[in-house]
Amino acid sequence: MARVVITGAGTINPIGGDVPTTFAAMREGRCGIGPLDIPDVDRLAIQIGGQIKGYAETDHFNRQQIALYDRFTQFTLLAARQALGQAGLRFTGALADQSGVIFGTSGGGLNTQDENYRAVYEEGKNRVHPFIVPKLMNNAAASHVSMEWNLRGPSFTVATACASSNHAMGQAFNMIRCGMTKVMVTGGSEAMLCFGGIKAWEGLRVMSKDACRPFSATRNGMVQGEGAGVFVFEDYDHARARGADILCEVIGFAMTSDASDIVMPNKQGAARAIAGAVRDAGVALDAVGYINAHGTGTAANDKTECAAVADVFGAHADKLMMSSTKSMHGHLIGGTGAVELLACIMALRDGVIAPTIGYEESDPECALDVVPNVARDAKVDVALSNAFAFGGLNAVIALRRFA
Repeated sequence: MARVVITGAGTINPIGGDVPTTFAAMREGRCGIGPLDIPDVDRLAIQIGGQIKGYAETDHFNRQQIALYDRFTQFTLLAARQALGQAGLRFTGALADQSGVIFGTSGGGLNTQDENYRAVYEEGKNRVHPFIVPKLMNNAAASHVSMEWNLRGPSFTVATACASSNHAMGQAFNMIRCGMTKVMVTGGSEAMLCFGGIKAWEGLRVMSKDACRPFSATRNGMVQGEGAGVFVFEDYDHARARGADILCEVIGFAMTSDASDIVMPNKQGAARAIAGAVRDAGVALDAVGYINAHGTGTAANDKTECAAVADVFGAHADKLMMSSTKSMHGHLIGGTGAVELLACIMALRDGVIAPTIGYEESDPECALDVVPNVARDAKVDVALSNAFAFGGLNAVIALRRFA
């Protein structure tokens, strides 16, 4: 099967408007979580989030584009411009036909829905903009990226809650590996920080009112974020032939279903996904040096994830580094795996392990090296990125340093 490498990366998220800024924030342990600036925030019990501050859509898009692009699509297009600019690819002829787009998102155009529900139900309007459906549909971002860069191959959107991005990137990886495509633009985005999006999550009673503290005994819930991460996955031979700069290699992927509960995580399901990704990568367990954890900051997720890692890696679990960057940027729901993949690339390419900030007190049920509060310099050859979603849907990606 073909080898798959990453030749471009882009992002916009609460700690950075591009990859270099995001890497710097991760190295510094900078927190992008703070007070929300949205309509009716005073009616919410949860008033914090990982919001992209200072963002103005008119700085990036014209009026006609804004009529078509929900906030999650805007984030995707901005990140895609960075990733494709770095990759230096032009899609014409046969390459356009052999290149596609797979993105993950959970809510899609939730801001558009929220705004139009207000217009119809609160303000009593009887008409909405004719482009509301194409603006809010979950596949809008994938479609607009496909159109803007002439990507004519397999293109679709994955919606599996918090594992959406990892499922999307896993499918992109497999399509190239099996020879179906040469290049895939992949990743995910989310923009749920609107009144309805936060009010819905409040009902689950899993949200923190002050901070995201994964693995800390003082943790008290997750914090929502927003943003996008986009990557160019490319056939290795194709990338090498054109002299592309290779960020790292994608070497394995696995997905499992807990088949047990709609919201409570299951150790066995997570462990099977982690072990499956390592097995698919064809590496020994002790080759893995870093895991970017799902690490939501909820009591149930963190202890379950640590138990799954301990079960899979045995004695090697004590030598692993595992951190959750959600402590900095919040939980981007369907886009979270994409932004978190950046931490794996930083570990592999730069030898810098992003920390779990906000860590206050050790928890005996999370007794792994979670890289508390301060980034660490370390050589890593293989990294994993975990994503475990509501509905019991798990997806783990394995990456290797490209030497």
